[in-house]
Amino acid sequence: MAPFIIRRLFISFFVLLGATFIVYVLAASAGDPRSALEESTDPGKANRIAAMTRNLSLDVPIIPRYFAWLGGALGCLIGKCDLGNTASGAPVSGGLSVAMGSTLRLVVFALVIAIVVGVSIGMITALRQYSGLDYSVTFLAFLFFSLPVFWIAVLMKQFLAIKFNDWLKAPSIPPWVILASAAVTGLIAAGVVGGDRRRRLAAFGGAAIAVGLLMTYFAVTDWFAEPAIGPVAMVVMSAITAIAATALFAGFRSRVVLYATLVTAAVGVICYFALDSVLADPTILVIIGLLVLALLVGAGIGAAMGGLYRSQAIKACMLTAFGCGGLIFASELLAALPAYSAEVNGVVVATIGATTPNFSGNFWETTLDQLGHLLLPTIAIVLISIAAYTRYTRSSMLEVMNADYIRTARAKGLTERTVVVRHGFRNALIPITTIVALDVGGLIGGAIITETVFGWSGMGKYFNDALKIPDPNAVMGFFLVTGTAIVLFNMVADITYGFLDPRIRLS
Repeated sequence: MAPFIIRRLFISFFVLLGATFIVYVLAASAGDPRSALEESTDPGKANRIAAMTRNLSLDVPIIPRYFAWLGGALGCLIGKCDLGNTASGAPVSGGLSVAMGSTLRLVVFALVIAIVVGVSIGMITALRQYSGLDYSVTFLAFLFFSLPVFWIAVLMKQFLAIKFNDWLKAPSIPPWVILASAAVTGLIAAGVVGGDRRRRLAAFGGAAIAVGLLMTYFAVTDWFAEPAIGPVAMVVMSAITAIAATALFAGFRSRVVLYATLVTAAVGVICYFALDSVLADPTILVIIGLLVLALLVGAGIGAAMGGLYRSQAIKACMLTAFGCGGLIFASELLAALPAYSAEVNGVVVATIGATTPNFSGNFWETTLDQLGHLLLPTIAIVLISIAAYTRYTRSSMLEVMNADYIRTARAKGLTERTVVVRHGFRNALIPITTIVALDVGGLIGGAIITETVFGWSGMGKYFNDALKIPDPNAVMGFFLVTGTAIVLFNMVADITYGFLDPRIRLS
C-alpha cells in the first residue's frame, strides 16, 4: 500500500505541475485586467493602473511570472503559502480561504445527505426491481436530474422559505394535510417493505396510522409553535434507533445484539436528562467530545454484551449511540427555536446569504441561524445529487445481485440480510466510490449557479469573479485547490477499493 501511495503522489505532483502551467498561460493570455481602468475617466487611473501592474506583475513576461507564482505555491508544502495578490491588491490566500470555508460548509453537508439517502434509496429500489416503488423513484430521479437549479431555487424561496415562515407565525394543520401525509407515507412504506398483498397492506396501514396520529398530535398540541422532543418521544425514538441498528448489522436472530443496543439506547435516554446543564451553552469542542465519548461508550457496551456477535454488536451500539446523540442535539435545537425566531423576526428559513448580518446568540441560536441559511441551497444540491446516486447505486446493485457468488452465498444458507449487506452492497459500492470521489473534488470547486442564486460567497463565485477581470492569480488559486482535491480524493477512492474488495491489490 505504501509504495502505491508514494507512486501516486509522485505522478500526481507532475500532473498538477503540467496542468498549472497550461492554466496559468491560458489565464494570463485571456485578456488585460487593466483594460477597464484604461477606459475610465477617473483622474487617478494612472496610479490605479500602476498599482494593478505591480500587484499582478504584468510588466513581467508570462513564463517568468509563472515560475515566480510556482515558487510561492510550492511554499504551501512547508506551510509558507504565497499565491500572490489579486487585482485589487489583496492576498489570494486570504480570499481563497474564506471562499473555501463557505463552500465546504455548504457542500459537505449536502454531499453527506445525498450519499446516505441516494445510496439507500438506490439499494432499496434494486431489491424491489420493477415494483411501484422502483418506477416512482425512477420517474422522480429523472425529473429532479433534469430540472434547472435556478428554477428549483426560485420555487423553494417562495414555498419553503417565504410561505413557510409566514405559516410558522400561526401554524395550523388542516385535516386534509393529515390524511394526505398519512396516505403518502403508507404508500412509501408498502413499496419499501414489498412482499405479498397482505404484507404490503399491513405496512400501509401501520405507517398511515402512525403518521396520522403523529400529525394529529402536532395539530392538537400546537407543536410547531413550541417544538420539543419530550421524554416520551425520546424513549420511543431511541428504541426505534436501537431496533433499526440491530436489523442493519445483525438481524433479529441475534438477541444479544438487540439487548446491547437497547441498553445503549437506555444510556442515551439517561444522558438526555443528565446533560441538560452541560448543553445549556456549549462549544463545538464540547459537542465533538461528547460525540466521541458516546461512540466509545457504545463500543464498550457492544464489546461487553456482544458475546459471539461482538463485532456486529459494537457496530450496532455505536450507530445507536450516534443516533441518540443526534436526538439530544435536535432536542436542544428545537428548544432554542422560539427564541431564535423572535430574534430574526420569524425568518427561520433564510433565502440569501450564509448568516444573518449582525446576529449574535448562544451556541444553539447560532447553529439554527447557520442551518436556516444552509437549508435551501443544500436541498437544491441534494435533489440533483440524490437522483444521480440513486440511479448509479441501483444499476450497480442489480449487477452484483445477479453474480455467481451471490447465488453461492444463498445456496450456503446465509440469511438474505447477510447476502445483501455483506456480499451484495459491499461490492456494489466499488463503482459508487469512484463517483463520490469525483463529486467531492468537483463540488469543492463550488456550485456557481446555486451560490449565485442564494448569495453565497463560495468558491464558485470566487472563480466566476476572477474570470470576469481576468485575475490570473485568483484563477490559479482556485485551480490549485480544486485540482489538488480531485487528485487526493481519487487516490482515496483507489485505496478504498482495496478495503471493499480484497481481490484488488494496489501494491
